[in-house]
Amino acid sequence: MSNEGTPDAPTAAHPTEHHSGEPHTGGIAQKLNWLRAGVLGANDGIVSVAAVVVGVAGATRDPAAILTAGTAALIGGAISMALGEYVWVSSQRDTEHALIAKESRELAEMPDQELAELAAIYQGKGLSPETARQVAVELTAHDALGAHLSAELNIDQDDVVSPWHAAYASAIAFTLGAILPMLAILLPPEAWRVPTTFVAVLLALAATGAIAAHLGGAPKGRAMLRVVLGGALALAATFAIGTLLNTSGVV
Repeated sequence: MSNEGTPDAPTAAHPTEHHSGEPHTGGIAQKLNWLRAGVLGANDGIVSVAAVVVGVAGATRDPAAILTAGTAALIGGAISMALGEYVWVSSQRDTEHALIAKESRELAEMPDQELAELAAIYQGKGLSPETARQVAVELTAHDALGAHLSAELNIDQDDVVSPWHAAYASAIAFTLGAILPMLAILLPPEAWRVPTTFVAVLLALAATGAIAAHLGGAPKGRAMLRVVLGGALALAATFAIGTLLNTSGVV
């Protein structure tokens, strides 16, 4: 019987091709972890340091005071972001390790029940009882712990998130983000300091919003609008407060 026009079935010689851009290798959790930390860190660095320097610029024209306040905000913010990410991701990592240990113990103590549980999971996904049982048996023979972690908990034991990666990414991204408003407020002539900072910061926030939306697969326009409006509100509020303090003679 002729098989012209029929696609070849996947074989060892002709493996199924992966679609471009789809993640088929390990390390996805790690990559998404530090990308998330990096984007959030950059966004926080831009907004928080810009708000500080714009507020100080509203209160005083002294570039030394603006530089001092901005530098303090940069250093304090970078350390705070790194510590926050480290603590949060450490908790996530500890939870994953605890779940892995629990699953390992259950496999050692009650393998038959675990095999039945794995088969039930695949049967619930639409496989016949016989096929689900066969899939469970073969996966268990290959890598019992990996099969259960993937099917039950969506965990890859070789891809547990690293708190250090998240901390480094967050601190570095915060610092890079904070440099932008520092340069924007210090380099232009005095009359252009605040307007230049507003424009530079809002453009940078639009970029980080678009990147965050791209990573999460969300609409970019809505994400960009949220961060731009939030940043504009923060800058306007701190500049107004700084100007108020200046005109009232507090500064």
